Amino acid sequence: MTGTDVLMLILVFAAGVLLGVVFFGGLRWTVLRGIGSPRPALWFFGSFLVRMVFLLTALFCLSGGAWIRLLLLGAGILLARSLVLRWTRSPGKESLPEQEVLHAPQP
Repeated sequence: MTGTDVLMLILVFAAGVLLGVVFFGGLRWTVLRGIGSPRPALWFFGSFLVRMVFLLTALFCLSGGAWIRLLLLGAGILLARSLVLRWTRSPGKESLPEQEVLHAPQP
């Protein structure tokens, strides 16, 4: 593997991170807009279609049929998910409090 190949794989990983930020950032934006909308289903369904078409088209184009590129794109997307979750976390809520989960009303 040459230096050019390694650089290409690094760029593919970075592209995966960018794709993930756009995908999950768009999801965050949709949730914020959809909650107060009189038609939230339209927001969520429309956003899902746009984000999935964008993501799948980009994955198809960037992978070039190589499984290693597809793997690196997926790893970049997963890293971006963690980053977006960290960036959009409300201040003062570092971790969720331990609570008892009740799935059914207690008699």
